[in-house]
Amino acid sequence: MAREVYAEFAAGSPRGSWPAEEKAAELTRSGTPATVRMDLDRDRFVVVPVEESR
Repeated sequence: MAREVYAEFAAGSPRGSWPAEEKAAELTRSGTPATVRMDLDRDRFVVVPVEESR
């Protein structure tokens, strides 16, 4: 199943999920509801549309 991903951030970064959370908040403020999920297979935080987060 294809999934729309707005942004990706390395899970091993010193700031953890903060960059992804900040990007999701920025997108949501601009009218594009977004949330953060963890891609365990690729060890990355991904910012995805809210409707695809389920």
